[in-house]
Amino acid sequence: MAILLFLFWASAFFILYTYFGYPILIALIAKICPNPGAFSEIYPNVTLLISAYNEEKYISDKLDNSLSLDYPREKLQILVIADGSTDKTPEIVKTYSKGGVELLYEPERNGKLAAIIRAMQFSRGEIVIFSDANNMYDVKAIRELILPFSDPKVGGATGAKHIIEDGRDLSAAEGLYWKFESAIKANESMIDSCVSSVGEIFAIRKDAFIPPEGKIILDDLFIILDLLRRGYRVIYVPQARSFEYVSVSAQDEIERRTRNNVGLYQTISLSGNLLPFDRPFLVWQIVSHKYFRVFLPFGFILMFLTNVVIVIFSNDQNFSPSRVLLSFLLTALSLQIIFYFSAIFGNLFNIKGRMGKLLYLPVFLVNSNIAALMGFYNYFTNRRSPIWKRVRR
Repeated sequence: MAILLFLFWASAFFILYTYFGYPILIALIAKICPNPGAFSEIYPNVTLLISAYNEEKYISDKLDNSLSLDYPREKLQILVIADGSTDKTPEIVKTYSKGGVELLYEPERNGKLAAIIRAMQFSRGEIVIFSDANNMYDVKAIRELILPFSDPKVGGATGAKHIIEDGRDLSAAEGLYWKFESAIKANESMIDSCVSSVGEIFAIRKDAFIPPEGKIILDDLFIILDLLRRGYRVIYVPQARSFEYVSVSAQDEIERRTRNNVGLYQTISLSGNLLPFDRPFLVWQIVSHKYFRVFLPFGFILMFLTNVVIVIFSNDQNFSPSRVLLSFLLTALSLQIIFYFSAIFGNLFNIKGRMGKLLYLPVFLVNSNIAALMGFYNYFTNRRSPIWKRVRR
């Protein structure tokens, strides 16, 4: 029974550390040992590289938004790569050619990373910003995003992802998640470097870009880790804001996160050649911030099962826990059951109002961990396609 108690406490600690321990520790370190860096205003040539596969619904709005950004037009190349598109995306992009928008298009689809690698050959900017067709930039996003590059030690910079609130609990939960992520990345950057980005607004020095070999799924994370391994810093810039809608349904969001988790398992498998082992503090950040999250569902399962077994056998003569410990274990089990039933109820019924707001957190957390489990299954059953399946937004 002692081993069950150990596993219960170990799994509980792992969950609490991943969700709360690391964010609190990184915030304390950032407060005690800040190293923000001094960045000055610069105006290098910039390429805004927009990946657009079958984005006829959004591409016009994206290009209108891109052309309205507050950055010297003569220094901004807007390059759209629409490889594999079977809708009107290429034709729509061509109508913007008079505004200086450039199109790259081939009928064959080889995935986003292959498209990016091909497009880098045609980018003229010293700084290349990776963007998607379904997200919109704040008017000053580029100005803010490139500021860190005034420091030659900075190889990459990532902006802030904002979810447009549309009244749905899913958008509220997703928006809350990205605010949480924003706080972590801000503290990481305050110390030295953040260890993750959003692919919708991520900038890199063109001469620091090394095309990844193989079929990489999470291109932005792979590129960041490669930059860190080579000694560069990656800075989070919250003032560089990007806006987009969340997926249409919780199931669509699970599909999107499942694929991200497949890519994260792939990244973990490549860690031997990818992690910056000469910078152990960064390795701790990467493992705590990114790697641990895909193993959270196993922590939740282990904590629940050990809690159930311990409570069932609490009257066994060979195991006589104190009243305080037994009371705690019964309370912990009750709270877990309430939590999971709340998530099930919230997924089955579209509850509005205050009740819906109470339910969206357990729904979001459970669905995120379901996606992590599905990512584990897909990775180890060799379902690792580098070609993204579009989700509805």
